[in-house]
Amino acid sequence: MSWSSIADAAAAACLVLGALLTLVAAIGILRFPDVLTRMHSATKPQVLGLLVIVLGLGLRLREPATVGLLLMVAVFQLLTSPIASHMVGRASFRAGQVRRDLLVVDELTEVLSDADGKGAG
Repeated sequence: MSWSSIADAAAAACLVLGALLTLVAAIGILRFPDVLTRMHSATKPQVLGLLVIVLGLGLRLREPATVGLLLMVAVFQLLTSPIASHMVGRASFRAGQVRRDLLVVDELTEVLSDADGKGAG
């Protein structure tokens, strides 16, 4: 068995696994009850699915320029996804779209009330 056929088999496995993770994320977005759990489903398995797909593409294509571009896609996804989900979470919390009965720990209410109190004085 050659290196090329092993890399192709690993690439196929990565592409299938990445597609399944992305499918799980899509199902979670549709099925979860509130904004925060949907946001979790949109970020965690989706980013992992994208990274596994990028790995599969890198194993299959094997061109240095393409692998470099795929690496940039992965890095930018890892940098932007946590920031975007954090901002969506804060905005939905401030807009009152969070079901507080589902929260285990609520540290943001105190922070927001302190910030509102300091701004008013």
